Order: sequence, then C-alpha cells, then structure tokens
Amino acid sequence: MSTIQLIHKKEELKSILSALKSAGKSIGFVPTMGALHEGHKALVVKASRENDLVVVSIFVNPTQFNNKEDLALYPRTLDADLELLKTIENGIVFVPDAATIYPEKTSFKPFDLGILDKVMEGKHRPGHFDGVVHVVHNLFEIVEPTKAYFGQKDFQQLAVIRKMNAHYGFPIEIIACETLREESGLAMSSRNMRLSEQEKKDALILFETLQFVKENRSNYPPNELIVKALEFFNSGNLILEYLDIVEVESLENTMSWNNSSVCCIAAYCGTVRLIDNLLL
Repeated sequence: MSTIQLIHKKEELKSILSALKSAGKSIGFVPTMGALHEGHKALVVKASRENDLVVVSIFVNPTQFNNKEDLALYPRTLDADLELLKTIENGIVFVPDAATIYPEKTSFKPFDLGILDKVMEGKHRPGHFDGVVHVVHNLFEIVEPTKAYFGQKDFQQLAVIRKMNAHYGFPIEIIACETLREESGLAMSSRNMRLSEQEKKDALILFETLQFVKENRSNYPPNELIVKALEFFNSGNLILEYLDIVEVESLENTMSWNNSSVCCIAAYCGTVRLIDNLLL
C-alpha cells in the first residue's frame, strides 16, 4: 500500500484488515478525534514503523463531552489531518459516522472503573470516561488491532484504557507514548488551536508548575509540595481546576514518595481547558 487511504465504511475497512490478518500481518491503531498535530503524527509514525499497517480513526465522540459548547467548538479539520498524514505509506484513515460507532445492536456492556473515574478528570467531567470506554471498546471491535497507541498526556485516560482492555479481554497490546511538546514546553493539544499567542504564553505555567513539582520532590512530602505548587501556579493567569500528585498505577493520592508518582494538572486558559502531567 503506497499511499494513505481514506475509508468511511466499516465493511470496507474490515475487508481490507481481514485479508491482511489472514496473511499474518500486524495492525497498529491510533484512535483520535481529529484536529491532528505533530503529537498525533508521532504516534502514527511509531505505529507505522512497528506494524505492517496503521489505522488512524478520526471521530469526534459526543459521549465523552460533558459540555455541549466544548463539543461544538472542538476543531474539525479533516483536510489538514490528511495533509499531515500524507507521508505515511502503510496507513488507513478511518472516518466513521455516529451510526457506525454506535449501532442499535451492540455487544458493549459498561463496567465499574472504580477509583479511575472518580478522581481528577472523572471528578470534574462526570461521564467522560464512560464515553471513552464505550467508543474505544467499539473501535477495538471494528479494527481488532495488534497494538494500539495512546499519548501519555492523557495519563488518566491511558489508565482507563488499560483497565478496559483487560476487562473485555482484548488481545491488544497498549503502547504508551511520551507527550510531545512545543519548543516552549507547552504540551501539544488539539485545543491549542483555540489559544491566542498571548494565551499560549500564559499556558506555559502548566508545564512550569509540573517542573517545579519535579524539582522539589526531594524537598517536601507530597501534601506540602502540593501547597507550594499551588502558590507557584497562582503566580500565573490561568484558572486552576485541579492539581494532584497520585500513584502511577492506582491514581490514589500519593501520601509518601515510596512508589512511582505522577503530577496531573488541569486549568482554564481563557475558555479553553488544558491538561498536562509529568512523571516524578
């Protein structure tokens, strides 16, 4: 396959993938909501290198938005997305409609995520991870990939996907990929398209706060470091939603530095909600 293909119909996609799988070929999968940037492309390039074919899905999933305005404003840039991916030689871009992703007859059954959807993103965006689990489950059933690739910027989402993958027994290897950043340090995000140049500068306080936490890890216990980090963050212009230091595996609040931890942050830059994290 010499150039990337655009496919809308599930039946056409499954026909191509079935033939490849019968021939023993591996399938990499990168699920996205479009408005692609270099961070997404890095996932696709990695998947392309590690598999015989890579499938990139583009679907703005309504069930994971708890804010209708946020859903309406989410960038939809298919032509630009295809242009970004044009150099991927062994790829398919799958752009389904809602009826394809959410058919009337479905095998999907929700399950309890435990603490994973009760803290941080789950606490502030009720129902968000229910939507994530539903759409990724259905996409996994359609694509049946060998490996699926997710960015660590959505750290909590990655934890949810891992649990979902195990719960439903998908034979899929979940590959976590490092957060790609602008030269300034700002984490690449589709939402950055909605920021003015000044807001992009203001948004740097997110990464600067995360760096502050990492640099001071040995100076304070976690609860005291959070207080210091809040003071640091409040020197900027963003409105904080949460700043937490949690255990990498459980996402429970870190009480000591005995286990691996991650600092996660979410804040509003103007009307745009941004998230970031850093392993400590």
